[in-house]
Amino acid sequence: MKIAYICYETQAKYTVEEAENNNLLLFLQQKGLDICKEVWTDQNADWEKYEVAILKAPWDYHENISQFYKWLDEISRLQVNLLNPAAIVKWNSDKHYLKNIAEAGFSVPQSEFLEKGNQLKLNSYFGQLNTDKLIVKPCISAGSNNTFAVMRKDITEVEPMINELLKTGSYIVQPFLEEIQTEGEWSFVFFNSQFSHCLLKKAGPGDFRVQNHLGGSVHIQLPPSQHLKTAEAIIARFAKECLYARVDGVIVNNEFRLMELELIDPYLYLSSHLKSFNNYYHALTKTLTSIRASRLYQ
Repeated sequence: MKIAYICYETQAKYTVEEAENNNLLLFLQQKGLDICKEVWTDQNADWEKYEVAILKAPWDYHENISQFYKWLDEISRLQVNLLNPAAIVKWNSDKHYLKNIAEAGFSVPQSEFLEKGNQLKLNSYFGQLNTDKLIVKPCISAGSNNTFAVMRKDITEVEPMINELLKTGSYIVQPFLEEIQTEGEWSFVFFNSQFSHCLLKKAGPGDFRVQNHLGGSVHIQLPPSQHLKTAEAIIARFAKECLYARVDGVIVNNEFRLMELELIDPYLYLSSHLKSFNNYYHALTKTLTSIRASRLYQ
């Protein structure tokens, strides 16, 4: 079974993360899988020769979202089995999905959505969200791109910038959660709905962003049982058909509050856990077996 391992046209921006991509690809090849790297934007790629495509690192998809959606449609038309499924990927590409998760009864930060073309009046959101500090970020984005932490004193400077950005896309406004800076953000990684490993990400000094390339640090943790149960419930409700998933959240008053459900191209922190590469491989081989079986009955 030929497998496409989907990445982006490398820009050498995410050095640590790109090492994971290369290491996982090599690991899967050494396990005997017929898998090779493809760039999703490559106009010369022969997608018809593949039976399966794994979305590992299409890290520029948010910069070319219309093209990405067309590519997903083309992969579906060719009946290539995309992991994760295209419908789930489309849903997860826009942070409006947080509405669905909140409506299902899970805790997420209170969120207000600024739709494309609207004019933002930031001052009203401080009282509405009962906060002295706001987070404003695009509904379609990755890696904290165009994300703003805003206090009242910043309105005059920041508001015109966000209104300019609203001409081309929608944004979400949330209260800033101090726990991100004081305690950090938790990540629970799952393969085929089975928990694999857990870590705590902390922002660098004076920052609120936890990504490696922005100065954040990673700390391996044993999963707190009650919060793991919440993450498992989120997976069961929204990602049970997914090869991989990362549940990111913050503990507020001993409650797990979901920040992001990452189902497209999350960094999986595979090097942080001795069994993680094998966990991924076993989940993938189980999925491939299911795909083979389903094709036999078609």
